[in-house]
Amino acid sequence: MATRSLPILLLTLVALLIANLMFGAVSLPFKHIIEGFQVGNANYFTVHEYRFPRTILAMLVGAMMALAGALVQGVIRNPLASPDVLGVSHGAGLAAVFYMTFFPNADISWLPTVALCGSLIAALMLWWLCGQHSSTIKLAITGVALAALYASCVDFLMLVKPLEINNALLWLTGSLWGRGWNQLAMLLPWLLLIPCALWLTKPLNLIHLGDDSAISLGVKASTLRLLSLAIAVGLTASCVAICGPIGFLGLVAPHLTRKLVGGRHQLLLPSTMLVGAILLLLADLVARTIDPPIELPAGIMTAIIGAPYFLWLLFRTK
Repeated sequence: MATRSLPILLLTLVALLIANLMFGAVSLPFKHIIEGFQVGNANYFTVHEYRFPRTILAMLVGAMMALAGALVQGVIRNPLASPDVLGVSHGAGLAAVFYMTFFPNADISWLPTVALCGSLIAALMLWWLCGQHSSTIKLAITGVALAALYASCVDFLMLVKPLEINNALLWLTGSLWGRGWNQLAMLLPWLLLIPCALWLTKPLNLIHLGDDSAISLGVKASTLRLLSLAIAVGLTASCVAICGPIGFLGLVAPHLTRKLVGGRHQLLLPSTMLVGAILLLLADLVARTIDPPIELPAGIMTAIIGAPYFLWLLFRTK
């Protein structure tokens, strides 16, 4: 099953990449898409300057957020764990909104770093409240409560700074609208975290045997958890800074992938990245084509899928 799944995922990804280039407010045939990469062509702006960077960005953000979710679930051994469910995404969002609201003229290239600080604070807050050996339900409920707290702080900023919040409002919906080459360039340095995550595949497999067994096999469990969570926080913060909080992607993608390829992280992590890219490409495609020229935020589409899935997992978990 696992060997058959990878080619199918790759073909699905390629098909969605092409579909995202072809369809939108104005649909273009495949021939015009190819011609649109030529400077001076009538479709050059639509294809090269608008749809192509947006499509690549959706693919990368989806892959990175899904990878972050797989890392969190791997080290916590918790099926309900993900950066957004645990409040890390909302912490990054709050920090980014604060930065955009109180420093509207500041350099936007600092936004990923600001979001990273917010993610770290949110992760430390969760760790402090729950401790290292918390139950699945306690982590999930505490994370949801903290996420609600951060969201209320954002609402407070909207009330006290109504004129400065306009840019943040659009960003908060979790959308790829208006994203282009500049945002893609901001995300590229953070791609270095992907090989760092893939380097942890073997110890992540061993830690599933239990801390005592992993330690006896030479794995430092506490160090592995800290490193994996740090990478997950970095991946999440960079994506949230670029596209806003796109919910439930880090929760749903690892679960779907685990059903396809199993739990070995050598196959699970890269496959999860493919599934995450597919889900966000599909969400953005539907958001752009469901009622053109109006564009729905991609975050709404992922929440429509992810929220019921989270509730199903919550009730299913004992």
